[in-house]
Formats: sequence, C-alpha cells, structure tokens
Amino acid sequence: MSGDSSVVQELQARFPGLDFTAQPTVDGIPTLWTAADRVREVLRYLKEEAQNPYRALLDLTAIDERLRVYRNGQLQSDFTVVYLLLSYDRDGLIRLKVPLVGEFPSIRTVTDIWASANWYEREVWDMFGIVFEGHPNLRRILMPTGWAGHPLRKEYPARATEMGPYTLTPTKEEEEQDALRIHPEAWGLHRHGEDEDFMFLNLGPQHPSTHGPFRVILQLDGEEIVDVVPDIGFHHRGQEKMAERQTWHTYLPYTDRIDYLSGVVNELPYVLAVERLAGIEVPDRVKVIRVMMTELYRIASHLVWYGTYAADVGQLSPVFYMFSDREKIYSITEAFCGARMHPVWFRIGGIAQDLPNGWEGMIRDFLNYFPPRLREYDKMVMGNGIFKARTVGVGQCTLDEAIEWGATGPNLRACGLEWDFRKKRPYSGYEQFEFEIPTAPQGDAYARSVVHVEEMRQSLRIIEQCLNNMPEGPYKSHNPLTTPPVKEPNTMHDIETLINHFLNVTWGPVMPVGESFIPTEASKGCMGFYEISDGDIMAYRNRVRTPSFAHLQMVPLLTRGAMLSDLVSTLGSLDFVVSDVDR
Repeated sequence: MSGDSSVVQELQARFPGLDFTAQPTVDGIPTLWTAADRVREVLRYLKEEAQNPYRALLDLTAIDERLRVYRNGQLQSDFTVVYLLLSYDRDGLIRLKVPLVGEFPSIRTVTDIWASANWYEREVWDMFGIVFEGHPNLRRILMPTGWAGHPLRKEYPARATEMGPYTLTPTKEEEEQDALRIHPEAWGLHRHGEDEDFMFLNLGPQHPSTHGPFRVILQLDGEEIVDVVPDIGFHHRGQEKMAERQTWHTYLPYTDRIDYLSGVVNELPYVLAVERLAGIEVPDRVKVIRVMMTELYRIASHLVWYGTYAADVGQLSPVFYMFSDREKIYSITEAFCGARMHPVWFRIGGIAQDLPNGWEGMIRDFLNYFPPRLREYDKMVMGNGIFKARTVGVGQCTLDEAIEWGATGPNLRACGLEWDFRKKRPYSGYEQFEFEIPTAPQGDAYARSVVHVEEMRQSLRIIEQCLNNMPEGPYKSHNPLTTPPVKEPNTMHDIETLINHFLNVTWGPVMPVGESFIPTEASKGCMGFYEISDGDIMAYRNRVRTPSFAHLQMVPLLTRGAMLSDLVSTLGSLDFVVSDVDR
C-alpha cells in the first residue's frame, strides 16, 4: 500500500486553489472530498497527467446521507458520489467524494474519461435518482424499465411487509409487455444507411450460452455482428438494500449468493472489511484456514468455468469429468463446513468451528489426485484443435482497453499485466505464501483460458503450503465484537451476563463508526465490500464491488465486427456469473 500516501500532497500541489477535505478512514485508502464542478478535472488529471497515473476506475457508487448521524467532520451533503481509482504503476488506490445537495441532485458524467463509467452511472441513477448530465444513455439497468422509485434511497422500504400487495392491472401488464419490445434508437443503436433496416437477434434471457438470466440484443449484417446491447438486471435481488436491514452477522449468508460458484471467496472480503471497521485482528490459524478454503473454492469455480466453456465451444465430455472433480472438493468442504456451495463458514473474527480431525488426509488426497487430472484436461481441452479454432484470436482486447473498461482478475492478466491483489495488496496473510501470477499476452479467449488453467495449479501450491504450515491456536478472535462472541465463564450463572450474551448473539455487535473497503482477488477478479457504519448493529451502506459487472460491460467491445458464432466463445471466456453482475 506504499503507493497510496503521496497522492494527497500531489493533488494539493497541482490544484492549489481547490479546497480538498481529507477524510480519515480505517482502510487506509486516501479519501478526499472535492466540489462537483471541479471533480472532472481532478479525475482527468489522475488518469491522464499524474506520474504513475490512476488509469482504472475500480468503482463508482453513491451514498444517501440524509439519515446518517455520525459524519465525523465530513462535508455536508444529502447524497455523495464516490469514485474509487486504482493505479497499477504505484500499487495505489484513491477515493474521491463529491457532496451533492437536493432531493434529486445532478453531476456531470465521466463517461468521456472512462468508458466503464457508463454502467456505473446508470446504476447510481437507477438506485439513487442522481442524474449524470451528458450521459449517453441514462436509463434503468438493474430495475425494470417501468419501475417506480430508486431502491437505495433511505425512504424506499427494505422489506416487502412495508409495501402494499402487488397488483397487475391490464394497463400495467400492457406497459410491461411493451417495455420488453426492442426499440433500436432507445437502445443506442443506429441505422447505417437510409435504405437499411435493422436485423436483430434476441439471445436470452433464457439461453444456455448466457450462463444465467442475461439478455443480449444483437444487430446483425448477415452473420456479422454490427452492434451489441447487453441487458442485465433479470437476476437482481437487492443485495445492497438487504444489508441495510440485516445485522452485520446475519448478512453473511447473503454473501455466498453473490458469485454462487465461489462460496467462501465471497465471504472473505466481507469479513475483512468488517474486521477492519471493528479493529479485530484474527489469529494466524484463522488466516491460513481462510486462505486454504478460499483457494479450494477458487478451483471449484474454475472447474465450472472450464467444463461449461468446453461445452460452449463444442466439447461435451469435459464438463462431466470436471464436475466430478468439483464434487471431490465439495466432499471436503462438506466435511469441514457442513455445507457445499453455500458454506457460510467464515465469521467476523474467525470461522464457525475449527478444522475436523483428519482434515489433513482429505487435503493431501486431493493434492495427489488433482494434478494428473489437470494434465489430462490439457490434452483433452487446451490442446484440442476445435477448442483452439474457436478461441484463438477471438474476443481479443489490448491491455489499454482492459484497463479502460475496468477488467480485473484472469481477464486482465490474459492481456499481459502481472497484477494480483493477493501479491500487490496482500490480505489474510497471502504475503507469506509462494505462488506465481499467471499471465498471457494475447488478450483473446484462448489466453483467458490459459490463465484460468494455470491459476488452478497455483491454488494447489498455496493449499499445499497451508497443509504443511498450519499454525496451532484458536479459530476465532477473543475480541468482544466477534460473532458469535466468546461466552463468559459465568454466563449460565449470572442473569445480566446471560442477557448480554443473548443480545450479542441475536442482535450482533455494534460496529464503530467508520468506512472500510478491502479489495480481494476473487475467482473472477476484484471483489470488495465498501462498508459504512453509523454506529449501529447493521450497515448504513453496503456497496458490493463485483468483477463480473465490469466484465459484462465489455461484451460490445469484444464482439463488434465478429461473427455470430464468436459471441458464445467470447461470453464463456469472460467467466462471469449473472448473480455476480446483478447482485
């Protein structure tokens, strides 16, 4: 994190007349408030002019501040727009905040600075009603077209019991049906000649190659793709809104359902962010167990990608072999956690219970079993002529394009950049492990496949180190804010202590006021939870930064001018999960 600290002085020197207000945060990310009418020039400077620039817009979101009690010297605002930037050159992050006043405020778009801002700004308008002036296509993205209201505003109800019963009148039904029709100009599509008419193909939202409820509207010239409009939101479940009604502890099961193929990989960034808020330091044993389980689930996720992607491009048999191997991982996680896909095993301050007797044998057996299988899959899939014909040179992008669109994880490393949050900004003890960062230079579908496969081998290296160097010690912190809290010796003999323990278990801890974001290297790229506490038993704001949201926005870039058959190859190579997109 050494690249973070110098940027504040750098900005103050570059903009001497601009009043920056620094906000201390427990996550250590430099956080500056600046005016709405000047933020664009600050952002452009950071991206284009600064030494070791902040080229990646890692996230763009907002906060409804109107019910917030503890502002800790922050600027007054009704709403706040938050920009999170990443510099690969200086291994640094910076967070810029813009205060906005009014019931439905507005701010200038930054889509002309970052192409990836398009979907992020649409999401902020959809969820908060903040208008981005100059946005090329500001319309709903996660909610249906005819939806009334903006769900992440504080006046919007968080529970169905706070709403009236749902009714579908004939008029409303007709409006909903009309919203499903394709209106080319409204989607941002253009005719290429006066005598030309549109030719469309509607793929999804229920189609095997879209890997979930996701719709792609294709404008075609014969078999050639002229333009692409991804349509998301069919899987939106209000993850960020639900966090405002769940306690810090009871929100944990929801994290598993974000990238539902990755299990505890989702839990780790959440508990890390909350632990940073609470000032909880977990024992070394907890860190190593978390790393081991995270890497097991990384392999499980990659196996699903590997098998289904082979099926996408014409090979049916690999998916059966690879799902069988995934079952072996689930046998281990079931023995450890009592659950398979959704283990809910990590806890704030530790894990649910210690490893069972005999865990070493199960891990060692898998480490002996899986490498020969990977070698077999190299011949079966990666060396297969049909697979190469469908992937080499397909869905290609440059490193500059990948950074511009916010790509992270395997999709970024497939463009040649050796960047991994586990190495560059290590967390949970990853700095203690030896492993390589796989890369490939071509930036095409085959390169993304190469990186995915090699990452499984590196995960095996990490798991083996966990097996050979597992520390002794407790499986949870003794900090009073852990969940569930440690039971005092006199709990069953003293009514006051019993009541206190009961409330801590049922309500969960009250987290200190503050903000925290810990970016992690999830199965598909950068994942993190931006947690804001207002001194309550639940989050005031819970922002989930997922990798798939940014990656799916890249589909038009990767497929314009390609053949229709290349669309399926490109989609599968991105390794996205729709629930990771929509939350």
